[in-house]
This record gives sequence, structure tokens and C-alpha cells, in this order.
Amino acid sequence: MLSYLLKMRTRSLLFVGALVLSMPTHAQLTGVKAELKNDTLTLENNRIKRQFRWNDGNLISTALINKVTGDRYVMNDQPDFAIATETAKAEGGSLQVNKVLNSVITENHIEAVVTTRLGSLEVKRVFRLYEDCAVIACDYYLKGSTAIKQSQAASGQDLKNIEGDAAAKEGESQAVRIEKINVPDNHWRATAVEFFDVTDRNNTLTQKQERLLYRQESSLRGNLLLMQSTTSAKSFFVLKEAPVSGSQLYYPGYDFTVKFGEVKVFGLGVGGQDLQASEWVRGYSYVTGFGDGPGEQGLLSGLRTYQQKARIQKPERDEMILVNTWGDRGQDTKVTEAFVLKEITTAAALGATHLQVDDGWQSGRSSNSAFAGGSLKNIWKVKDYWEPHPQKFPNGLAPVLKLAKEKNITLSLWFNPSTDSSFKHWENDADVLINQYKKYGITMWKIDGVQIPDKAADINFRKMLDKVMAATNNQAVFNLDVTAGRRFGYHYMYEYGNLFLENRYTDWGNYYPHFTLRNLWHLSHYIPAQRLQIEFLNKWRNANKYAPTDPLAPAKYSFDYLFAITLVAQPLGWFESQNLPLDSLRDFDLIKVYKKHWHALHAGKIFPLGDEPSGYSWTGFQSLAAKEGFIIVFREHNTQSTHVVNTLLPPGTTVRFTKIAGDGKDFTTKTGTSGEVKFTLSKPLSYVIYKYTIQ
Repeated sequence: MLSYLLKMRTRSLLFVGALVLSMPTHAQLTGVKAELKNDTLTLENNRIKRQFRWNDGNLISTALINKVTGDRYVMNDQPDFAIATETAKAEGGSLQVNKVLNSVITENHIEAVVTTRLGSLEVKRVFRLYEDCAVIACDYYLKGSTAIKQSQAASGQDLKNIEGDAAAKEGESQAVRIEKINVPDNHWRATAVEFFDVTDRNNTLTQKQERLLYRQESSLRGNLLLMQSTTSAKSFFVLKEAPVSGSQLYYPGYDFTVKFGEVKVFGLGVGGQDLQASEWVRGYSYVTGFGDGPGEQGLLSGLRTYQQKARIQKPERDEMILVNTWGDRGQDTKVTEAFVLKEITTAAALGATHLQVDDGWQSGRSSNSAFAGGSLKNIWKVKDYWEPHPQKFPNGLAPVLKLAKEKNITLSLWFNPSTDSSFKHWENDADVLINQYKKYGITMWKIDGVQIPDKAADINFRKMLDKVMAATNNQAVFNLDVTAGRRFGYHYMYEYGNLFLENRYTDWGNYYPHFTLRNLWHLSHYIPAQRLQIEFLNKWRNANKYAPTDPLAPAKYSFDYLFAITLVAQPLGWFESQNLPLDSLRDFDLIKVYKKHWHALHAGKIFPLGDEPSGYSWTGFQSLAAKEGFIIVFREHNTQSTHVVNTLLPPGTTVRFTKIAGDGKDFTTKTGTSGEVKFTLSKPLSYVIYKYTIQ
């Protein structure tokens, strides 16, 4: 080791006294490296390169380079990270480079850990670089003490005319800055995408806002910023890995600012009072990268490449057709051993792979109970709260697990962590799940009722998940519920599982198939559809809750159409399977067909096609692979039997379409100048699933 360090000092003039190595800085995955040479830190792989002036660890970006196109962004003025009240000079900078290999959660990558001290504040940045991925991600950690000032940019209506540099800077953000990128000219369009969870109350889950760069700073809300030059093909994106804007901690009122020549990212999710002297406190992260091709679709494809590397989709762990009985509004009134045994039998007959026993299996009575007296507070004062209910399950869970194994059904349970005092009982909560794993072999839980009102809750909730992940060798899957409360959104705590997206019920007349399709369609632009649990309901229930003349009522659709909506995601049977009219399902074999193709379908990059689902459009999805993939097309309630759909297939290419299921026919065609294809479906409210092969 000593001889190695001497060689490194001679060759690269490294700051050896400040450099901690867990592997040689030149050791790398294929094309991936982090290197500190002289006063320059270089992070790169085969697609992206970023260089910083070391500045004793308080990094100042000097260049961001797209190695595929040659586009170069030159930057050299200010540190990327800034707290307005923290003016101390950086000292004690260090670099540590780690390999992360053979994880079941994420693809192989390196972590370049950069630490520095700014007075009494220590800052750690963990940069993540993956193979063949044009992004660099950065996770922030703080410890020590500082007075972090949270501020909003002043309203433009409060500012005077701009007659000089001083006036131009009035109203600029003083919030915590976590990323800064200079752009080479003034001709750029910024598109911010804001996301919304709390889906019990929201039925529009994404919103785009555009700005042309101008001399005055403009603020934008959202987790994703797409930057495209209006005079060239240059483009890049920044993803803020944080809860949705409305749920972030210490939120300054915006996530990005843009103006002539620069883009900034704000909001760390940490306050001065949250910091500790000896333990790192994790903040929000950012991901900066380039597209896999031109235009907005190229940017979204580059983002998807990163997302698929950040959490691997493992079929044996992550693929599921899950039935959860809560959708029939029986709540906890029906959950007994006999009921669950019958659900296992009928769910297996349907073709489901998982049965999730929702609230009501446990001895404790929650606040969601149909019976009086339930609560989710002070549950650790209630003996055996998380043991199987002794009257409902007199034999424990053994008979249920035995039948589930016989029927090849994976059993999952509902769990609500104790919310008292910012999850102060997180270790007890984790031990419940670990005990279920050891005793019953359970590896999947629906996590409900979460509230993240402060940083302590954020920290403790993550500790709970991490403890369970460690105890299960990272095989645990958490269905993270985003239907209510201040929670995690779509881009935060990404590594722990999938998202239970929405509660919809025929009982209240708020389930419409095209609503479900529309929400999935919009979200799948920006996040992998494979991470979403998407519901299909018992369409025969509560037909009287909808007007007989309503053309979009659930009963007007075939059951397989409802299931087809969910296929690019993780299908969620939101019903009691024993209540389904089995006579009506004798010809329902789409699940069997789907299971023959679901791994290949979900292995691709899935994006929406056609028009926004409205109940009356032509719409769908495409799963992209190299030479083949899948396309699902839906003809909603309209009179057109044929329609031209813009696909993501190469223009002017001969493509063979082989029907997997639905109402279409096999055909071969040549795509149009924009990749468009004409599809034919003979009747309204029909669909087709094609496997395509580029000839």
C-alpha cells in the first residue's frame, strides 16, 4: 500500500494526506472512474464526464461533457454547493472511491465520496457512476452545525426595474443550493415537471411548466428539469431525488431556478436543528445527465436508463399479480382464517401470484377499522398488537401459509409503522417485520399510514426500512403507499420497492378505467411503469352507483380490458377474488398469456404512446428493446376503427407485429417518417397487445 501511494504521489501529485482510499483511484468498472489529479477531480464513464476544481473538497464544477455528442459546458465561477450563511473556507477535503458490486438492488457502480469541512459544518457528497449510463448522481450528507437559512425568492411584483447588475440580482434565491450548471448561451427552454401524490385527493399526478431563459432568475417547482437548447441539439436533465415539491422538508417554494447562462437546484431537506455532531444526516440528492438520443424523448430515455440501474427489476422478487381485498370495502370485517383461505384458492384460480392481507389480520385495531375504538397511536403500549388476531386466526398464520405454498401464492401483509414522535419506535417496527420474515418467510409488506413531518421522521423511517433490508439480505419488497399524507413521492426512497399508487372504489363511483389509464400514462413518461401497482376492480360490483347512460362506467368495459390497462405496471386486483362471478371469467385467459411475456415486457423501457387517455382517444404503451419489443394499443370510446399512432420505432423501418392478445390481427408494415403506424381495432373499448420485431 505504501509503495502504491508513493507511486500515486509521484505520478499525479495527489493530496495524499487528505486522501482515503478503499480502492485505487485508477481501479474501475468498465469505463467508469473517479480520479483526483493535481487540483482536478474527474468523474467519468464512456458517456459522461464531469470535472471539478478540488477547492479542498468544496467542489467547483469546471466542465460537464457529453462524450457521445462532444457537447461541453464550461463552468468555473462558484462552488456547486452553497449555504448563504456559511462563508467559512473549505478545509480537510478528502476523496474515497468505493466499488459497489453484485448488489441485488442496484447495478454495479462506483461511489466517489467527497468530504470537506466548512467551519463547524462537515459536508459529504457521494457521487454515483454506472456503466454505460450518461448520468452522475450525488447524495448529500451533513453533520456538525450551521445556521441554514431557508428563504424564498422574492415575488417579481415586489422588484424594481432592472437598470444594472445589482438590480438584476435582487430577489435571487438564498436557499441551500445543491447543484449549479452553466449553459453556453441564452437560448434555452426549461421544462419543469412537478409531481403530485396524495392520490386520494389528486387525480392529475403530473404538471409541466415551461420557461425560456431570461436575464432575471425564474423559479420552477418539480422533481425533474429538462433543458433543451432552442438553437442546437444540446440538452440535459436534472432529477431532484426528493419527495414531491409539496411534501419536501424545509421547502423554499421552488426546486430550480434558471436564467441566462445558468441553472441551479435548491432544497436539501435538512435544517440546522437536524444536524448531529457524530452522525451523518442524509439530505436530498440530485442526478444530472444527458439523453440517450435527441429531443425530450432522448432525455427521458437517458433518465430511464439511470432509473433501471438504480433499482434492478428482478423478476422473482419484483414481478407480481397481487390481489388485495380492501378494494371491495369489506375493510377488516371479513378478515378471518376461513376468508383468507378461500381468497388464496380463488386468487390462485384467477392466476394471481400474490395475496396481500390488508388491515385486520393483526390483534390491534387500527384507525381504519370498521369497528369503533381503533387507533394507530401508542400501539407499543398495546400487548401483541402485531400478532395474528387470536379469534380471527386461532391457529395463527400456519394454515394460511401452508395453503398459499400449495397454491403457489406469495403471502404479503399490511403494516402501519408506529407514527409516535417521528417513528421513535422504528426498531420495534423493524423487528416485527424481521420476525415475520424469520417465522413465516414473509418478504413483502404494504407500508401504510406514513407521515414524514420532520427530518427525524425521515431518518427513523429510513432506518426501519434499512434494518429490514439488511435482515432479509435485500430481498424485502415494500409496497409504499402514496395515497395520503406527507410521504415519499415518486423519486425518493427509490430503492425499497414499488409504489401503491391509488385507492379507487366503485362504492363511491370514483373508479373509472380511463382515469386509471390516464394516471399510468402520464407517470410512465418519467418513471418506470414497472414500479407502480395499478388497480383493476370487480366491474360487476355497484353498477347502480353509475348512471345507466354513463358510457365510461366500469361495467361497460370487458374485464380483460381492465386487466390490460395494468400490464406495463404491476397488476393489482383490488377486490375480493371470491366475489368475482366465475361464470363470467371462464374465458378470461389474459393472465395466462401475460405470464408468458411479462418478464420480457418489463425488461424494456416502457413509455406511453398515442394521445392522453380521455375515455375517447387512441392511446397505449411501448416497451422498447433493441430489435423487438411490445406495443399495447387501446381504442377508447370512439368511432374510428383505424388510427395512426406515433410510435418510438425508427422511421421508415419494416416491422412485423404479432398479436399476443386482444382484438387486432397480425400484420407487417413500414413505419412512417415519424415512426407512425396504423392500427386497426374493430370495436370501441377494445385493445390489442403486439410483440413487434424490426425486420
